[in-house]
Amino acid sequence: MSDMFITPMTPVNFMQGVNGTAGVSDVLGTFGTFGTLGGVEKLDEEETSLFGSIFGDMINSVAELEDNYMKQQYLLSTGQLDDPHSVPIAGSELQLATDLLVQMRNKALEAYNSLITISM
Repeated sequence: MSDMFITPMTPVNFMQGVNGTAGVSDVLGTFGTFGTLGGVEKLDEEETSLFGSIFGDMINSVAELEDNYMKQQYLLSTGQLDDPHSVPIAGSELQLATDLLVQMRNKALEAYNSLITISM
């Protein structure tokens, strides 16, 4: 028989292709230049407004949580993780942060649409 060895699994980026700010820049104006971080777009440090800063911080938080989750999955799959319960915890944190970001986006768009319908 040939020598058998285990190759580590490559982490899956389940948010690949998700554009965290699609359409938001059209409504809110330009936040700044964008840099990609693991499939979720991460905003640079210089935001132009408080409103943009809130969404920028949320997008950066989701990107950091995604990186942590992917790292935890990789460490678990290669047997380097001492506490396997940290993977579902990181997954739950990522899911909660993503849900919050989506809800905030929906509320911002709802507020924008209600402002558009106000007649002067």
